[in-house]
Order: sequence, then structure tokens, then C-alpha cells
Amino acid sequence: MTATADPLVSTEWLAAHINDADVRVVDASFKLPGVLPLPKDDYLAAHLPGAVFFDVDAVSDHSNPLPHMFPSAGQFGRDVGHLGIGNADTVVLYDAGGWVAAPRAWWMFLSYGHRNVRILNGGLKKWRAEGRKVESGEVTAKPARFEASYDAKRVRSIEQMIANVASRAEQVIDARAAERFEGRAPEPRPGIRSGHIPGSRNLPYNILFDAATGTMKPLDELRRAFAGAGVKLDAPIVTSCGSGVSAGVLTLALYRLGVTDTALYDGSWSEWGQAGGPAIATGPA
Repeated sequence: MTATADPLVSTEWLAAHINDADVRVVDASFKLPGVLPLPKDDYLAAHLPGAVFFDVDAVSDHSNPLPHMFPSAGQFGRDVGHLGIGNADTVVLYDAGGWVAAPRAWWMFLSYGHRNVRILNGGLKKWRAEGRKVESGEVTAKPARFEASYDAKRVRSIEQMIANVASRAEQVIDARAAERFEGRAPEPRPGIRSGHIPGSRNLPYNILFDAATGTMKPLDELRRAFAGAGVKLDAPIVTSCGSGVSAGVLTLALYRLGVTDTALYDGSWSEWGQAGGPAIATGPA
């Protein structure tokens, strides 16, 4: 897979390759805190054949109080190796079909040096709608060796984001719903202020996929969506959201449009929006 290849694969492609010796299928589903059933319980009830479960909260920096922050390269390698994934494998990620989490896991794999990673277009939703086989219960994989190397250019810290408010060197695109971005709706995490990073633009991630089929929209529609949000595709971009997960949907859409050198703000609004944090803005962008 080249750096500019489309990261998406179809259900037809995966059905033809799911039993290949070097293909590893990974369920990376995620839900906001308090939403039940838990993603792991959904996985146990039904998952693609042979799929292991990638828990974004487990594969994270447990010394950081913020939710699911990027771990060290050593931890990522150990955690992914425990899932039976090696450096030579083709990783195919999917989620429940709402595009909430597979792109975050995809960006993590890229950020830790694994290029051969794809996302199932339409996820479990499309797979099941087509009557394809699913399994239940836990898949225990044979551990593999995964050597990870972290590429810091793909991720932004709060210090970099604060500096960017002054410099405006990078466009910041927020994937949250407009009500949250504008400060008209409370945040799902307690104690977090409402609003957005000053100067950022808003492109809710759900605009980028078809809710009926679970598939990502065609490239021309993606391009129009970014243009409608005032985003210049030929200028530097950082994606953000509530906690660094759904921002990956914007990152993925940009990558499909050939914009492969973006960064993701890992702490996102769960960090910026804390009481006593940096200045915030409200209202439309």
C-alpha cells in the first residue's frame, strides 16, 4: 500500500481476503462514556470472523488522566502484538458502522509506523446488511512481534495548539456537532466547558458518511464538505474533536483527498475545555 492509496477497502474485498495468512481483522468500535452496551460487549455478541478487539481506552497512556491519549511506542507495540498483529501483516479495521472509532485506530497505526492498514468501508453495519457471516465470543490471537516507532508529526499537544492560536499557522477543524462547537449544548464529559478553540472551524464528522449504508461519501462530496467549512486543502491542517477519536474521520477523509500530512490534536476538547484551561470561543466559526 502506498502512502496515497485509498485506505478504504470494500466488504467484497475483505470477504475475498479475510482468510489470507497476513490479514488481521480488528474491531475498533468505541462509544462515549455512559453509553451501553459497552463496545466490548457488542463485539462479544457479534463480530467479523476472526476479528480481535482493539480497545482505544486500553491501548493508551494510563499515566495520563485524559481519555485514551497516545501511549508510548513500546506500549503500542506490546498491545498490538498481543492482538496477534505483526509488522508484516495487513491490518483491516472496522467499527459498528457509525465511523466513530476505526479512523482513530487507523491513524494510530500510521503514527506508529505501520503503513499497511485499511478501514472496512461501511463497517459491521454494511457487512451484516449484506448477510455476511459474523461470529460471537472472544478471539484469542497468537501473540506476534510488533516493532513500533512513533511519528510525532502526526499528533499535536496542547502547547502546540496554544501557540497555533496566535500564529494561525495551521487550520484547526473540529469534528464535533455544531451545537457543541458553538457552545449551545453541554459536553458529555462532566466539568468540561462549552465552546471551541479560537479560530477553529467546524465540520461535524457525521456529514462525511452515509448514515443509511455506513459508507463514506464520494470524494467530490467530501471535497465540497471541506470547502463549505472554509477549509483550504492546500494549507496545513490539524483535526480535533471531543477526545481525539472522531477527529480521525476528518483525518481519513482528508487522506482520501490526497491530504496525507495532517495532524490530530490528541487531547482535543477534553483537554482544552477543562476548567481553567486556555481561552475558548463560542458561536459559529
